[in-house]
Amino acid sequence: MSAKFENQVAVVTGGSTGIGFAIAKALLDEGARRVYVTGRSAKTLDAAVTALGERAIAVVSDVAELSELQKLKSTIEQQGDVLDVIFANAGIAEYNRFGETVEAEFAKTFDINVKGVFFTVQTLLPLLKDGGSVVLTASIVANKGMENLSLYNASKAAVRSFARSWANDLKGRKIRVNALSPGLTRTPIMENGLKWDAEQLAGLASYAAEVVPLGYVALPEDIAAAALFLASDDARYVNGVELTVDGGFTQI
Repeated sequence: MSAKFENQVAVVTGGSTGIGFAIAKALLDEGARRVYVTGRSAKTLDAAVTALGERAIAVVSDVAELSELQKLKSTIEQQGDVLDVIFANAGIAEYNRFGETVEAEFAKTFDINVKGVFFTVQTLLPLLKDGGSVVLTASIVANKGMENLSLYNASKAAVRSFARSWANDLKGRKIRVNALSPGLTRTPIMENGLKWDAEQLAGLASYAAEVVPLGYVALPEDIAAAALFLASDDARYVNGVELTVDGGFTQI
């Protein structure tokens, strides 16, 4: 590894599985001094930090709850850390049928995916160093309008919009804010959120072979590599963008 994040401190929300876990692992492999990893399940989070090692710190935190974001901030302050990077990655994906969607479904998706991202970054902003970086996990669905996913699609469009606005809002501190939009990626959200069965999961590879120019479904590590690029000095003049990482799926 190149140690591009040597001695740096980062936060990865939703870091116990999937893309978030892959980001945290890559940061540590690249020399990060400390990575705070958040999640809603203490059991899953503990397993994650055990795998990540002693430089990872688990903080049970629901990004939809402002009091828990304050707890995350306090934990970092107690360690005396200043943040180099914030990865606002936590989010959910659940189907909703337009015409049958109830208020509770709307609130759940927007509380986690939009309110959670907004207040994660706002709460931790005082701890982020000038010249630091924020990476927001959006999705290609913000531009695709996937069927029966209107809440998820719209929530990720809001996340992409935050990157533009905050790049402007934070220009005085030279903080870069970018959005990362994964395409088809094999993560636990398919089982836990979308409730896909074994047959649907098996069919994903065949679907990707037809519609993705590169012909396969991404692994979390593929997305994490792009996330680290956006956070690193390699992207020092990249600001306010949406980096689509989908093997060409939305480009043809």
